[in-house]
Amino acid sequence: MYIHPTACVDPEASLAEDVRVGPYALIESGVIIGPGCHIQAHAVIHRNVRMGPGNQVHPHAVLGGLPQDLGFDPASETWLDIGEGNVFREGVTVSRATRVGDSTRIGAFNYLMNNSHIAHDCQVGDRNILASGATLGGHVEVGDRVFLGGGVMVHQFCRIGSLAMLQGLAGINKDALPYTLIGGRPGKHYRLNLVGLRRAGVSSDGIRILSQAYRRLRGRESLAGLSECPELTQLQHWLASPSRRGGLLGFVTAERAGSE
Repeated sequence: MYIHPTACVDPEASLAEDVRVGPYALIESGVIIGPGCHIQAHAVIHRNVRMGPGNQVHPHAVLGGLPQDLGFDPASETWLDIGEGNVFREGVTVSRATRVGDSTRIGAFNYLMNNSHIAHDCQVGDRNILASGATLGGHVEVGDRVFLGGGVMVHQFCRIGSLAMLQGLAGINKDALPYTLIGGRPGKHYRLNLVGLRRAGVSSDGIRILSQAYRRLRGRESLAGLSECPELTQLQHWLASPSRRGGLLGFVTAERAGSE
């Protein structure tokens, strides 16, 4: 373990043996940091952050800060849980949860560019990219392999489906469908994210079936009777899951998806 002499690490924090902590970093009581993590200069890790292996926290990032919620009691025991292999670039901020015993959660191998923000109670999957200045409001859910362009703003309680790609400066105030390209303010679906689907290894048959599915959704038709594939199954499950915000363009409901 290497801790710079100017860093401030609470004795009740738990750091793996090979963690590196840079100059003037602050790590508070109750923090757990897994092996292979690097906490760089001036980074702040507040209490009740649990971090897996191989994370990189760049200068001036602040993880586990108090929720920006006027009704939050700072004494509440809430958490920020972080998986492995994530990168938090300069100025990134992530808040812990608001409800006692709950966690804001970030999965594995996400890349958060400078000054992006993840608010309280968000649930973020794996291998997502938040470009500079992208912001998630409270309670937002993000799937896997999502790309949020620079300056994207996502309203609280929205869901962003896996393999969606959000254009820079998009304003998202409704759920964003998996596998799609989305842009504008307010946000609109345009077409399938074909480049992202191919990079993720989705087969030609899978892309064809998804194309059929989205044509039906735009026509307010059921997805029943389409050929099966893993991507369609995931889409149907996503459509049938509870939503607080409803779908962009207003054409997403469980009934139209043919879900039980």
